[in-house]
Amino acid sequence: MKKTVLASVIAGIAFSGQAYAVELYNSGGSTFSIGGHISMGIGNDADDEVEVQSISPRININATQDLGHGWAADVKGEWSVNTLEGGDNSFSTRLGYIGVTHDTWGRGVGGTQWSPYYDIGGIADMPIAFANDFLYVNGYELGTGRAERMISYRKTFNFGDNIDFNLGAGWQGDNSEGGTDYGNRGQLGLSFDLGGIFVGYAFTTGSVSGSNDDAMGNLISAKYGTYGDGLFVAAVYEMGDSFRNALGGAGAYDSTSVEAIAAFALANSLNFSLNYESHEDDDSSITIISQMALQVEYNFTPAFVGYAGYQLDLGDDVSSDDDLYALGVRYYL
Repeated sequence: MKKTVLASVIAGIAFSGQAYAVELYNSGGSTFSIGGHISMGIGNDADDEVEVQSISPRININATQDLGHGWAADVKGEWSVNTLEGGDNSFSTRLGYIGVTHDTWGRGVGGTQWSPYYDIGGIADMPIAFANDFLYVNGYELGTGRAERMISYRKTFNFGDNIDFNLGAGWQGDNSEGGTDYGNRGQLGLSFDLGGIFVGYAFTTGSVSGSNDDAMGNLISAKYGTYGDGLFVAAVYEMGDSFRNALGGAGAYDSTSVEAIAAFALANSLNFSLNYESHEDDDSSITIISQMALQVEYNFTPAFVGYAGYQLDLGDDVSSDDDLYALGVRYYL
């Protein structure tokens, strides 16, 4: 049976990986839910000191409204939560947007959101403890992860059983951050879902101060399977032109980035994964990131997940070689 557009919107805003939301209201075509997750554990820092850690804790609110005639609206607000320290800076914005969706015409979103570029590049960003780093550097400004002040459009075209073509496009206006000025930016994401296989391409470009060239990224990715359900493999390759300016260097530089993961989940939900990431400053011919992590996750219940991971520093040119470990639990609201 085909999902209604409202059901699709609810699924899209309430579920992200293992995360899910608690529905508090559902009546008359309107829904309201609260979600997020808190993690707590121990691990070592860059100085190899053991510390209590919380990995990316957040809380969100989600609402939907059936507008009739195949249209539905939704809103999401999500905030990072400071679970380890008191004080005034307890919350900071991660997401905040309004979306409108139609079964035939697609989906438009305005605000701070996951970008079409991340739809393609984030497919390997899955484990709790150690995952992608390079997509989040300048992520808000370049729109490679969560994108600020973005207007986006997405549409899926179905070509028969298990063959879908996905189109995504986004635009950001002028933005300044940390003394760097970013001009109007545009991006495009294209992908195919072929049963259990996904292949995609993403492109983004726009001016950036301190460079005569536009800050431009080209990215390709592919995956097989679903993370947490049997065999899952994924790989991402990004080529950047004057694209990054905060990973160990001053000013924007050309870069090459790779992320890959292989995971296998047993029937009892015990999930083993091995992931690798590298990031190169091609202008200076230096390695900024080179690391590999072995991790395991286990669902005690759907909402309570344990994790353990060990990340090997494979050597870079900007920092001392430091292996990292993490052990803890995550509770999904």
